Amino acid sequence: MYDIIIIGSGPAGLTAAIYTTRANLKTLVIAGARWGGQLMLTSSVENFPGFPEGIQGPDLMDKMRKQAEHHGAEIIDVNYIEGDFTKQPFKIKAGEDSYESKSVIISTGADTKWLDVPGERERIGRGISSCAPCDAPFFRNKNIVVVGGGDSAMEEAIVLSGYATNVTIIHRRDTFKASAIMLSKAKKIPNIHFLLNAEVLEVFGVNKVEKIKVKIVPNDKDILKKSNKELEKIFPEIFNLSVLEVEAKNIIAEIPIDGIFVAIGHIPNTTPFKGIEIDGRGFIKVKNHFHTNIEGVFVAGDVHDAKYMQAITAAGYGCSAALEAEWWLRDL
Repeated sequence: MYDIIIIGSGPAGLTAAIYTTRANLKTLVIAGARWGGQLMLTSSVENFPGFPEGIQGPDLMDKMRKQAEHHGAEIIDVNYIEGDFTKQPFKIKAGEDSYESKSVIISTGADTKWLDVPGERERIGRGISSCAPCDAPFFRNKNIVVVGGGDSAMEEAIVLSGYATNVTIIHRRDTFKASAIMLSKAKKIPNIHFLLNAEVLEVFGVNKVEKIKVKIVPNDKDILKKSNKELEKIFPEIFNLSVLEVEAKNIIAEIPIDGIFVAIGHIPNTTPFKGIEIDGRGFIKVKNHFHTNIEGVFVAGDVHDAKYMQAITAAGYGCSAALEAEWWLRDL
């Protein structure tokens, strides 16, 4: 029987574990087979307080884990399977074993929606990112692509425009989902450019991003009758686009770039939690300071935060959820 089980081992979960163990609560962290969250895919982290020279993402998570273990947290590297939240104590199954707890903190985070194209996965953290506030300084004076058409894509492009030489927003439609105000802000920045009706097909490069293959579907089909050289002149010179072939409806081309920021959304890891209320986007609903709809079940981090999605805010949420859980257990 545990006082609290924390599901997830990113900055939110491990910070929560530091607080609960220091409050003398018997704590189990179900870390997952791939523990550590999104920072395990990040190279240098320069915006987490306390590291003036920056720190590698996996090193930061290793320090958080050791700190939680130092204070007495029990951490198991197995996946959460299911939980019975209909009565207390809560029964949690993880791996091949079952556990009981008086309270639970869900901090399973959210995964970036990636493009799922050849050459992408192996270059995440090596020219491919999903967080401009985290990684923009690494792309100073570079040519960057942002993939997406919503507010998050505009926000990423605006942040990057302060560092990169040129930022090109690639969107697969000819209209944006972004709000008018965000789109207007992006269009007013001279080094932000737009390539519409286009999608990335493949990423190329030796140990880093060097170029992408794109498919462009022009609205004017007469354009497809032009030669490759004529087509290349249609597109702004800034793209430095090379046409590979012209299909029945599409232009297949290559564009040399130094980095890609993917901004097509996040997938919160909420599917396994039966009975926990989620919103229309799949994020867990927060009630009265990190409580969920079930008494004794709390939430922290990107699994409920669709706005900030930063390591430091996740850690802060972990602290808050742990304190709420401690006070709830004391009252219980």
